[in-house]
Amino acid sequence: MSGRRVRFRAVALSAAVLVAAAAGVVAAVGFGGTDRGTAATGSTPPATATVTRQTLTDTQTADGELGYGSTRTATARLTGTITALPETGAVVKRGGRLYGVDNDPVVLLYGTLPAYRVLEPGAEGADVAQFERNLRALGHTGFTVDDEYTGSTADAVRDWQEDLGLPETGRVEPGRIVYAEDAVRIESLQAEVGDAAQPGQAVLAYTGTSRLVTVELDVDDQPLAKKGAAVGVELPDGASVDGTVASAETVVEAGSGGAAGQSAEAETKIEVTVSVADPAKLTGYDRASVEVTFTAAERPDVLTVPVAALLALAEGGYGLEVVDGGRSRVVAVTTGLFAAGRVEVSGADVAEGMTVGMPA
Repeated sequence: MSGRRVRFRAVALSAAVLVAAAAGVVAAVGFGGTDRGTAATGSTPPATATVTRQTLTDTQTADGELGYGSTRTATARLTGTITALPETGAVVKRGGRLYGVDNDPVVLLYGTLPAYRVLEPGAEGADVAQFERNLRALGHTGFTVDDEYTGSTADAVRDWQEDLGLPETGRVEPGRIVYAEDAVRIESLQAEVGDAAQPGQAVLAYTGTSRLVTVELDVDDQPLAKKGAAVGVELPDGASVDGTVASAETVVEAGSGGAAGQSAEAETKIEVTVSVADPAKLTGYDRASVEVTFTAAERPDVLTVPVAALLALAEGGYGLEVVDGGRSRVVAVTTGLFAAGRVEVSGADVAEGMTVGMPA
């Protein structure tokens, strides 16, 4: 998604546009029951619309990319020679080999806390509990899943190490395991079999296995990306699928090369991940561009009229020309949300079902 720019559709009109739209209609018209037929044109308006009660929604649309979500990098923690790598696109699950060093596996486990220390009898903490949950899920028993690494845990670890063909030490080195939230899909390889493994060296990049949509928003648009918010996704063939904001995180994009050898400033973006309600509809698309529609604001059960029905009043504010039979009068209204060519209106003299004037 690096370098992508967000494109928003305009859905609301500025006050200046509204004034311009109403110009020539009410330059000197007052409100409070003024008779339009007498004060302005001497006739009813050329067109009319109806005051409608509805839910008014203001939306903003941004470009997105269909893929597998954010990419993570697995870096070597052990010294040796890389002896095995998965194929690009392969899926690795809990307990599976992510890659090999000196012909021994580096194993994928599930969790959010990175491995950061040797686990052995006497160790206590959240990382112990996370590892023991994985050990139990892989079918090893004889210990209590808690935050204490006991002798019983070490015995179960020896069984696990035997299954993997590792030295049966009962200790777990942090370089032997990689934690991810769930199964992973291999996105790309940054090393080759036979390369020397050094701590900190990038070995491979991976993503989740679910088809997702990723969108980059400007920081100012962060309120659009509330976790759990409903969005719409338009696919390349024009079909639509419902989606939900799964996550939003701040990312810093490094600046590209600038003029005269200077680097452009880094940009801060909001990377939004969207899950879809029906993943089957995404079949056949890979790294495709899509459009994601966010709800910027919503006003349920409000009175609305077309924006063009607003009149700019001489004494300030806005009004509507209410048509009743062969006569009309101008009433003042308070405006609210502008969206999709309509505007929220309220006031003591406006009600659902009223007929209001419109320009030709």
